[in-house]
Amino acid sequence: MPARGVRLEPEPGGSLRALRSRWRAASLAAGWRFPSDWALPEVDTVCATLLRDAPPEIPIAALARARAAAGAGLPETLADLAALHAVITTPGTSDGLVSADVDALPSRLLRVAALAWADVAMDKLASVEVIDPLTGLPTAAYLRTRLRELYGRPGHEASEDHTLLVVSVDLSGIGGWPRLTAMILIAEALRVVFDGGESVASLGPSTVAAAVPRDGRIANKAVLLRRELHERLSVDDQLEHVGPPKIKLVRLPATHESACNLLQGLAHT
Repeated sequence: MPARGVRLEPEPGGSLRALRSRWRAASLAAGWRFPSDWALPEVDTVCATLLRDAPPEIPIAALARARAAAGAGLPETLADLAALHAVITTPGTSDGLVSADVDALPSRLLRVAALAWADVAMDKLASVEVIDPLTGLPTAAYLRTRLRELYGRPGHEASEDHTLLVVSVDLSGIGGWPRLTAMILIAEALRVVFDGGESVASLGPSTVAAAVPRDGRIANKAVLLRRELHERLSVDDQLEHVGPPKIKLVRLPATHESACNLLQGLAHT
């Protein structure tokens, strides 16, 4: 499917409608699973672009993003694009019965479509806050995603703007329900103190953390957190053998990769 030079002869009843129909038939024959989900506004945009002999990269990227947003997988998205390529490179078959071959796609358009699809798919993945069922806090995977956003902001140094506040507790002296209760109470304390949009997560069986702005309020937040932790953990007789939680500030490293390694290490403290 070259960027330029794709010309289709006008057909009776409207060439856009004809191209769209042939493309749909070819895509269904290639294995598109849900016929009712195939039609999207971006499909018509791609068809119109090709009929004008205009560069198709931008509308194809838009279609790939729309496919990802609608839940279509990458193989299905590329197979659909291959069906279109087969239709426009074999214009003599009016019934759309052509052989869709992903390997025949021009590498440039395959790359454009794959990257556009991946952008949306990754955004959808990042927006899913995987929750630790015990504490109700997001997991370390969520915190890694939030840190990626901090490290990706232009003109900002994540290590200068934010720091990690880490809470760990020695639960070796208890087990069973008291151990679970302790972590639930610790999670509640963090939610009370960090209620202003800070990213809080459970890192491990006895460690939680929050990525907090370095705005001069960290010390006050730490004092308030220590008070909340003491009030909660001291009212349950089953938790008398729990040592006092340790609160420490940990500086973020220079890169996101190093920060992910740091979180992994903190999970075992």
